[in-house]
Amino acid sequence: MFLWLTGFAILAPGVLYRGQGAEPTMRTLLHNFVKDEQGQDLIEYTLLLAFVCLASAALFISAGGSVGGIWSATNSRLAAANTSAS
Repeated sequence: MFLWLTGFAILAPGVLYRGQGAEPTMRTLLHNFVKDEQGQDLIEYTLLLAFVCLASAALFISAGGSVGGIWSATNSRLAAANTSAS
């Protein structure tokens, strides 16, 4: 939505264009898109979170086999203790 003010057009918060008809050219829009760093931190934190999630999933998957081995060893020892006690 355009806000027209005496030859100026506000197309995005903080971006003011001046000119004939106050419409930006494609070059101006492309330049502002390339130079705009708003949201860069959000993308970096999202990538970091994705990496942490993948590392955690890999850790849980690899640890699952050893935890299963511990439980089966404990179960067999408890079963052997139960039969020797009776």
